[in-house]
Amino acid sequence: MTHTPPRPAPADDSARAEIGVIGGTGFYALLDDAREVRVETPYGAPADALTLGTVAGRQVAFLPRHGRGHSTPPHRINYRANLWALRSVGVRQVLAPCAVGSLCRELVPGTVVLPDQVVDRTSGRTGTFFDDVVEHVSFADPYCAAGRAAVLKAAADRGETVTDGATMVVVQGPRFSSRAESQWYASAGWSLVNMTGLPEAALARELALCYTSLALVTDLDAGVAVGDGVSEEAVHRVFATHVARLRELVLTTVGELPAVRDCACGSAPEPARSLFAPGSPGAVQAASVEVRPEVRRPGGSRSQDGRKPS
Repeated sequence: MTHTPPRPAPADDSARAEIGVIGGTGFYALLDDAREVRVETPYGAPADALTLGTVAGRQVAFLPRHGRGHSTPPHRINYRANLWALRSVGVRQVLAPCAVGSLCRELVPGTVVLPDQVVDRTSGRTGTFFDDVVEHVSFADPYCAAGRAAVLKAAADRGETVTDGATMVVVQGPRFSSRAESQWYASAGWSLVNMTGLPEAALARELALCYTSLALVTDLDAGVAVGDGVSEEAVHRVFATHVARLRELVLTTVGELPAVRDCACGSAPEPARSLFAPGSPGAVQAASVEVRPEVRRPGGSRSQDGRKPS
């Protein structure tokens, strides 16, 4: 596959960030001096413009995973463009808050969980940047150890209880799981179910990004719940109740992330490094960046991860 290089980027420090947050509505109002940046990628347009601002003295880029207004369902998200856009403005560490269903009664709605493993039950999604080269990237530990440690430190500082460690199974969506599927996932020892964790985490690893997922439990999944199972209304209600906690935890974590990376996430394989080499097709250095004037928007409580179909 041949990519046409985007136009060269201007040398503009205002369009740079070191930390990325991929999430839903509600983070805009917490970014100081927020401004929009539109980025072209070789993989098409990302979900929306990036919103750049300062948090705890760090430059942060926020990207709404589903686009503004939650307009793109989980199976239609352009995950490659989303991750590429963040890297093109300098992001090397990514925090990815998301909503999840619980596969065990111990993880009740409102619980914040820090997953340490992931299982892929999606289908038909484009899950790699390596279309034209054979490369097998290590994914044994999907989430950044330094990022996870930063979340735990931030939670302790805030007096926030976080469940450390869980396996998250990512399903295709946009429908919820059947009761039998949910019970099957639970019987395998998996604790959480989600619709957007992959290929997002795997693509981040291919781009040598540190990636950390923070999961907010919004419901007991069909195999655990009694009655009619998961309802969209209940998920939205729980999410709206707890989204402020999750936002504050994410923003506190930003200040705890290391200024210099010393984890294994930054060890990109040779084919990945070639993606970013000057002069290569679709090189990050050739991304087109358009900075727009300062914008501020009110927060919201829309579910962040496609747990709810659009």
